Amino acid sequence: MKYEPKPEFVERIEKLLGKEDSLRFFEICETESPDSIRCSTLKINPNALIEKLEKKGWRIEQPFSEFPEVMVVKSKLYPGELGKTKEHLLGYYYVQEISSMLPMLALKPQPNELLLDLCASPGSKTTQAAAMMQNSGTIIANDNEMNRIAILAANLEKCGVMNTIITRHDGIILCEKLIKRKLKFDKILVDAPCSGEGTLRKSPKTYLMWNKKMIEKMSRTQKKLAANAMNLLKVGGEMIYSTCTLSPEEDESVIDFLLKNFNIEVEEIKLPLKCREGVCDFEDMHFSQEVKKACRVYPQDNDTDGFFLCKIRKLGENENTNFR
Repeated sequence: MKYEPKPEFVERIEKLLGKEDSLRFFEICETESPDSIRCSTLKINPNALIEKLEKKGWRIEQPFSEFPEVMVVKSKLYPGELGKTKEHLLGYYYVQEISSMLPMLALKPQPNELLLDLCASPGSKTTQAAAMMQNSGTIIANDNEMNRIAILAANLEKCGVMNTIITRHDGIILCEKLIKRKLKFDKILVDAPCSGEGTLRKSPKTYLMWNKKMIEKMSRTQKKLAANAMNLLKVGGEMIYSTCTLSPEEDESVIDFLLKNFNIEVEEIKLPLKCREGVCDFEDMHFSQEVKKACRVYPQDNDTDGFFLCKIRKLGENENTNFR
């Protein structure tokens, strides 16, 4: 069944991209994303994994020389084949879209750091962080639903993660509890729940669910999550705010809100694919010029899903402590 975008959504994408580029956007959204995986380096090194996969007849490409764990399966696989191999069941690789890997590649968690993954399930970014941290330091991985926690726990175990504490809380409430305990983090990821505009290639039903009121509601929740997480960041610490959507209300508007309420700066992000700068003006919204340093990933630029991420450094404490 083919799903059609609502006229209002088409109009918004045209405002973001222009008519010609928006046609490319909608054309690629009718195609499937390439099969991409991430080597679980806590269990196996990339070369050894490639050797095993090539014995199956798979053709593997490593698109980024500086990140050999990132792999694209160029062979045509049977439906479900990627998730049924012995190597996947043993946790040697994690099936993960390349755009989903970007937040941790930008955040660069280091061994022995304290990291908060506020909206962690199913664990793609948590397992990636644990590997980058070499299973040292501590990660607090949080989600708010038991079924999602179960998936998170299973993926952490399968990938050999041993430095992570799982919590089940509403993200805002968890932040308030940790603030009372005076806990501060070196790095924080807020990969916020969103309207999912960037996932149309694998989830075309998003066209049906999309509506402006949902976006506005999401934006309010995202601002509360990001602001309360910011209270937990050490001075000098770094936070990534990311979504798999393209709506400025859920992306640049959140960053603009943080800039107005916290002593922070937006940092430049260097990633191994094409990023477009953040949007400062959209419809009747006007944001700080700082949001230009954010990164917009469009599917037609990189043959990936759509994504947004922004890297923020905390410069000092402020008196705002409660955003509900």
